[in-house]
Amino acid sequence: MKTLLNSEKLHITLNRLAHRLVENYFDSGNLVIIGIQPRGVLLSQRIYNIVCNLMPDSKPEYGVLDITFHRDDVHNHLRLPNITKIETSIENKKVVLIDDVLYTGRTIRSALDALLDFGRPAKVELLTLIDRRFNRELPVQPDYVGMSVDTILSQHVVVKWSENAASEEVILIDK
Repeated sequence: MKTLLNSEKLHITLNRLAHRLVENYFDSGNLVIIGIQPRGVLLSQRIYNIVCNLMPDSKPEYGVLDITFHRDDVHNHLRLPNITKIETSIENKKVVLIDDVLYTGRTIRSALDALLDFGRPAKVELLTLIDRRFNRELPVQPDYVGMSVDTILSQHVVVKWSENAASEEVILIDK
């Protein structure tokens, strides 16, 4: 086990990512931040809260997206669907999808398919806390990255949040 981001570095990284969003979307009333269920939601909530504190007069809209039935392996595993909660049209809006770890790119492909059920956005960007650069199966690259990590197939990245663990950190585990 190796710690990639301890609690302090994790919070610094979250603030940096949020500041980059504000820099790119300052006074943008058509920004929608969407967390991908399940693991991108806690990250997206934190990023959204920081952005709202930085832009109190121009808060973006927020939602969460369930990709269960858009996955290419939905028939291989029985999964209970999560909740999708997008209370606005994304038609002609700028959307930032947020997930914790980018690995093969298949989750993002599923998210893009699911997103189109809510309209055609003007632009879609991807924010990810950890980019596992190797073993990408689809041509997906994040626009905002907290940390890039070179991993091998036998390793797994785990993001721990206070809601589901004793401490907040990002660790690399050998399976």
